[in-house]
Order: sequence, then structure tokens, then C-alpha cells
Amino acid sequence: MKRAAWMAAFAIALIAALLPLPPAAVERWYSHGIFPPLQRVLTAVSNLVPFALFDVLWIGGAAAAGVLVYRSRAYGWKKGTLHVATVLACVAAASYLAFLAAWGLNYRRLPLSDKVVFEEERITAEAHAALGDRAVATLNAEYVRAHERPLDRDRLLAAFQDAHRVLGGSPIVPGVPKPTLLGWYFHKASIAGMTNPFLLETLLAPDLLDVELPFVIAHEWAHLAGYADESEANFVAYLTCQRADAGARYSAALMLIGYAPGTRPLKDSLDIGPKIDLVAIRTRYAQTSGVLRFAARESYDRYLKANRVEKGIESYDAVVQLILGTPLDAAGNPRLR
Repeated sequence: MKRAAWMAAFAIALIAALLPLPPAAVERWYSHGIFPPLQRVLTAVSNLVPFALFDVLWIGGAAAAGVLVYRSRAYGWKKGTLHVATVLACVAAASYLAFLAAWGLNYRRLPLSDKVVFEEERITAEAHAALGDRAVATLNAEYVRAHERPLDRDRLLAAFQDAHRVLGGSPIVPGVPKPTLLGWYFHKASIAGMTNPFLLETLLAPDLLDVELPFVIAHEWAHLAGYADESEANFVAYLTCQRADAGARYSAALMLIGYAPGTRPLKDSLDIGPKIDLVAIRTRYAQTSGVLRFAARESYDRYLKANRVEKGIESYDAVVQLILGTPLDAAGNPRLR
């Protein structure tokens, strides 16, 4: 009976991976139906624990795999290897189903560009350069205020809830940012943050600058709200930071100059303050591992493509297209279709 249950889970997972689901149906029944109350429960529970539950998952999984391999020696080399492979395949299938139910189906919802008024003709080289120039101007203008006060998480949350509401979403329970035992890996692989897709908690790298935190946290909250696509999470974080305080606007501008540096070289256009922050970021990057960065990038690229994000890791860059192609009203709100 137990074996039959595992095989059924494997078959269901295979069907779930291959079955084409109408994005409009996923949007209505899952992303706006089942998922919001599920998110509020899972994140509220995970917030009660001061450490990263994701660490419990991966450490427990590694330990269980080790025990499985050890006990499988009794079957002999061939049967033991087959037993381990079978069990791991079934566990992977069950984990995939849990992933889809808890968060992963959001990859199959309607793209944000289909829900807002999106005008491709607005995306020009001139507009791209102008966006970069505005980011540079923000960095120069907001440097002092961005560094004189610590992160106001309540104000950031209010701005996030407003941006999410404008896009048609309901309030979320924000994840309390947590450190993780994978912090060393985050540093070496140049990963800023992560959303636990099973228990919906927010994990941050240990070496982020204070001025980087507002955008990174808003980005991870966007994932918690169901914006699985990276460009969409970046777009929601951008809208959030524009509505919050000077530190948040500065944080968003730091992100933007990586995609839209402006019409002049940064060494000529930035004041000394923002240059110091960029030096700190570049110094941290110089301490990362090229091998781990490449491995993390390739792995995440395959993960995204497996979840039907055609552009893979390049989807991060598409935030500029969303920003340029989405006209905003006087209040800074995108119009919905």
C-alpha cells in the first residue's frame, strides 16, 4: 500500500508538470483564490520561529538521504542503488506537489504585462537612458537621507500593500527577514535573498548593505504575494520603493543602475556618496566565488525554465521593460486592463 501511494504521487506529479493549465484559470482559482489565505497562514506560522525553517528542511532532507543510503547497503549494490533511486524519485515527486500547492502554481498565472496597460512602443533606447539618468539623480539627491535613518519596515510594508492592492492583490502577511545557515553560500554565490517556497518565509544574505535592504525585502515580499516571475517581483518592489521613504527610493535606484546606467559613465555622473556604496558592493562581489556564481546561475536558470519562465535568469532584466512599457497615472499607479 505504501509503495502504491508513492507511485501514485509520482504519477500525479508527472501529470502536474506536463499538464497545460489555462493561465486565466490559475489566476482566478489559485493566485486569487486558494493562495492568498494559504500564504497568510504559512507565513504567519513561519514568522513565529526565529530561525529559518528552510534550514530544517534541507538539513533534515540531507540527513534522511544519508540514512537511506546507509540502510540500503543491506540490499546489495544493485538493488540498494535501485531502492535509493526509487525512494528519492518518489520523495522528489511528493516535494514537487507540495511546491506547486504552496507557491509554485503562481508561475502559471497570467503575466503581469497582460493585466496592466502595457505599451511596447514606450520601450525605446532614449527612454531606457532617461530611466538610468533618473536613477542616478535619485542616488545623488537621496544619499544623505537614505543613510541617516534605519529601515522603516512599517512604512515599507504600507507602501508594499498599497502597490500590491493597486495591481489587484489582497493584503499579505509579510515575512520577517531571517538569516540562514546558507548565508555563506548566499555570499559566495552573490545571492541577495530567497523565499522559502514551501513555508513562505523570507531569507536574506548576511552581507547586504543597509541601503540595499528595502528593495531586496520588497522583492521577497512580492514573491510571497504570488509574483513568482523575477521581473514582476522586481517591478512590484520598484513600485513599493517609490511609495516609501528616501531610503527605499535610493535602494530601488541602486538596483536600476545595474540595468539602466544612464547616458553618462557612472564615474562622471555619481556623487562621492553613491560611489562609496557602489565600491562596497563591488568589493563584496569580488569576494564571491566565480564557480559558485556560475553554478547558482545555471541551476536557477534551469529551475525557472522548468517552471515555464522562458527567459530563465534573463527574466530579472525584463523589469526595465515593465517599468518603461507601463504608463503610470499622476499617483504613480499602473492602469489595469
